Formats: sequence, C-alpha cells, structure tokens
Amino acid sequence: MQFNQYIVVKNFNLIAYQKPLKRLSLCIYWVAVIYVSVWRFYNISKNSKIERILLRKYYHLMAVCMFMPALIFQPKFLNLAFGAALAVFLVLEIIRVWRVWPLGWLVHQFMNAFTDHRDSDLLVISHFSLLLGCALPIWMSSGFNDRPLAPFAGILSLGIGDTMASLVGHKYGVLRWSKTGKKTVEGTAAGITSVLAACFVLFPLLATTGYIFAQNWVSLLLAVTVSGLLEAYTAQLDNAFIPLVFYSLLCL
Repeated sequence: MQFNQYIVVKNFNLIAYQKPLKRLSLCIYWVAVIYVSVWRFYNISKNSKIERILLRKYYHLMAVCMFMPALIFQPKFLNLAFGAALAVFLVLEIIRVWRVWPLGWLVHQFMNAFTDHRDSDLLVISHFSLLLGCALPIWMSSGFNDRPLAPFAGILSLGIGDTMASLVGHKYGVLRWSKTGKKTVEGTAAGITSVLAACFVLFPLLATTGYIFAQNWVSLLLAVTVSGLLEAYTAQLDNAFIPLVFYSLLCL
C-alpha cells in the first residue's frame, strides 16, 4: 500500500513539474515567433511594393502559428496570455498616441506601416480587433465542450479563412462580388475551402489530447460557408465580427 502511494505521489509531482516546463517552452516559442515575425514583416513593408492588405495578413498567419498549438495543448494558459497581450497592446497604444519617449515614435512608425482605411489618424485598432477576434471565442468557451471547434472560431476564420481569401482573391480573383468592392468569388471559395481543410487536420490533433467527440459535418459546412460569405460583404471591423458569427454558428 505504501509503495502504491509513493508511485501515485511521484507521478503527481512529475505532472506538476511538467506543466510549468511546458508553459515556459510555449512562452519561449511565442517570443521567438514574435521576434522573427516583427523583424521580417517590418523589413518587407519598407522594402517591397506589396499592398498593405496583404502585409496585414502575415500577422494573421502569425496568430495561427502562436495560438493554434497553445489552444490544443495549453488552453487555460492561453486564456491568461490573451489578457496579458491585451494589456500590453493598450500600453503600447498609449505610448504611441502620446509619443512617450523613447518608444513612442518607433512604435508609431512600425504601426503606421500596417494601417489601412479602417484605422483612424488617432487610434490604430486593427491589432486589437485581431487579438479580440481570436480571444473572444476562447473566452466564451469553457474548455472543449460538445462543440470542440467553437474555441477555434477566431483562429480559423481570421488566421486561415480570411488570409487565404485575401491572398487567392488578390492574385487569382476575377469575379467580384460587387462592382465597387475588391473581394472576389475565387477568394471566398479559397477561404471556405481552407477552413474546411484545417478542420479535417484539427480533429485528429484534438483526438491525441484524449478528447472524443462526434461532428455533424453538414452543420460545420453551413457554418463555414455562411461566415465565409459574410466576410465577403463585411468591410468594417470584420476581424471582431466574423469570429463571433462563426462561433455562434458552430454552437448551434
């Protein structure tokens, strides 16, 4: 009996030790991704003629690289990290607006390289909407419930669907949804297809964490299609709006 108790205690201590180590490894991974991405994307913005709308999509891909592994393996820690990131964004925006020395002008120059018509001359909100678009579905989900894809609504719709729609639509798009808009049928189709493909990849990954579920593929196809079509007709704050719609459809 004592030997069995010793084994249980030893295993518990090992698990307790592994959790901080995994979270520390995740933090190191995040710092590396942020450093490489910020340095690389800013240099691209200065030295190339790529449109800003496409430059901004690089950060959507960065969000996928950062948040997807964390949501699969460390969802509770990701909740805390989103709150910390939001606080950092608020501080940086205050420093930028008030030009607080010595970072104020540097932050302003960097942010100005990625702004578009949705940002005002005073406030830059794109990074807030991207962060909240990824975070809100996770905050509103209590772990992996009977709707396992619901927490991934923001990452899937913004990081994968919106990005592929913009890239494919810009390069190969011919049929426009409206005469005045820039969004194309080809881009929307690419966005919908990419999200569905990502879902096929996600299911076995979630299964490796010990989660067992059944997915209604008809409802999933409906949710992905509706959110993809809505993205094609949304111009303002779509980063914050589309994930909430996609989340609601996934929870039906």
